[in-house]
Amino acid sequence: MENGSNNKFLIPLLLAAFFACGIYLGTLFLPQTTTVNPVVNVNDKFSTLLNVIEARYVDSVDHEQLIESSIMGMIKDLDPHSQYIPPKDLEGVNQQLEGKFGGVGIRFLIHEDTLVVTHVLPNSPSERSGLNAGDRILQVDDSLLTESKVTNSKVMSLLKGKEGTKVDLIVDRHGESKLISIVRGSIPISSISANVMLNDEVGFIKLNSFTFNAGEEFIQAAKALKSKGMKKMIFDLRNNGGGYMHAATQIIDQFLPSGKLIVYTKGRQVKREDYYSTSSGILQDVELVVLINSLSASASEIVAGAIQDNDRGIILGRRSFGKGLVQDQQEFNDGSALRLTISRYYTPTGRCIQKPYGEGVDYENDYLNRYESGELMNEDSVKFDESLKFTTPKGRTVYGGGGIYPDTFVPNDTLGASYYLSSLYYAGSFNQWAFKFLDYKRNKWSSFSIFNSSFNVTENMFTKFTKYADAKLDVKIDEDGKSRSKVIIMNRMKAEIARHLFEENGYYKIYLKDDLDVQTALNEF
Repeated sequence: MENGSNNKFLIPLLLAAFFACGIYLGTLFLPQTTTVNPVVNVNDKFSTLLNVIEARYVDSVDHEQLIESSIMGMIKDLDPHSQYIPPKDLEGVNQQLEGKFGGVGIRFLIHEDTLVVTHVLPNSPSERSGLNAGDRILQVDDSLLTESKVTNSKVMSLLKGKEGTKVDLIVDRHGESKLISIVRGSIPISSISANVMLNDEVGFIKLNSFTFNAGEEFIQAAKALKSKGMKKMIFDLRNNGGGYMHAATQIIDQFLPSGKLIVYTKGRQVKREDYYSTSSGILQDVELVVLINSLSASASEIVAGAIQDNDRGIILGRRSFGKGLVQDQQEFNDGSALRLTISRYYTPTGRCIQKPYGEGVDYENDYLNRYESGELMNEDSVKFDESLKFTTPKGRTVYGGGGIYPDTFVPNDTLGASYYLSSLYYAGSFNQWAFKFLDYKRNKWSSFSIFNSSFNVTENMFTKFTKYADAKLDVKIDEDGKSRSKVIIMNRMKAEIARHLFEENGYYKIYLKDDLDVQTALNEF
């Protein structure tokens, strides 16, 4: 482990990750249904102020923008997770939760100023039309991508669209130009990042969000692993910011016998509602370790809390985010929506895990405060509120008041960390290099097992990779950082190649060999 002074370079990176997830964490824990209401009339005082500003203000004003700003100002004084969503953002936000969008079904990368296809999704419109991984897309309909700088947002705007509409692509395939016509379809956004066997008995499932279909996707992934002999499971909820409540309860139901309390909700205007397990669970006989960290929030905390309070498994990692507020979404006829906090959820022992907010509380900098207090590195630095102590059926003590505290604490893994490694990550170096390395080699390995046993990153490859990142991505070689992070870099190089060839499962089978949380979890069974 590196000590505090050597890790100060991580602070801005940790903060960047936290703020990138901030809005996400605060908006995704929703009931299953939404309602559509007409936009209500504003009151007389609001109308008078608006009219006075428009009539007398020194500069011209945008009427709609004034209203939007006023609504956002009203919402921000409620709680950290109530949110107004403008019309321009609602479709994209809902697509993430619904788990689907209209498109062609590829993953892409902007590689050396060229749009390239890294993956063609199985059974997608692109696969049916003959598009291949490795193809360079030169033109989309009438838009040439070779005459101006290509951006991710531009590519998404060109490829996404209504189901049933056609898009024409001109692609370069190893020097040969091809016209490929694709009819857009419904493209699923999988909630499962990986479902793999780590050994003969231990399965691993990583859930990245609780989308509308996450429960069913989890069940199918679990069934697949059970068919391969899974008797123990590591369930990874790290960095999972939440989603639909029904998906969380459906997943917990798989682990519990009938009649166990999963979670309950109540609020000022909302009566208490209890959610119980049924007899349909397919994982009741599977040993369980759940991984959490400081960005596991909302629905992730419902799962971890229910498992912990029912003495069903081990929670491992670091204290979770601490979001115990329930939002209801109302959509208005102008295309906007309001997500309003209407109740709190409570774990089976009665814990509300919402961390404090309001005047005098530095809510947005909570992650930094945890870092500076040493909580992320030392279990002794974790502070419990003794007034919020609860007891599980088997007599274990658990705490409320700010996230789920793990049963087994594992510090942030800083072994091999360096500013150089972080710079490689943020420049996309591994993805860029892997694509270049695999050009003309994509058919060399017919299976993951053959690839894993026959391919290793050599010293020569390592040197070429660092020189490529320097020359093409402006990640200057840092000899000290390169030496310190060499083992991790070589692991990520192989893992990224596996991802290009064998999707996320291939990546995680290699990446997890260096994952401290997972390796610790394997010893917990």
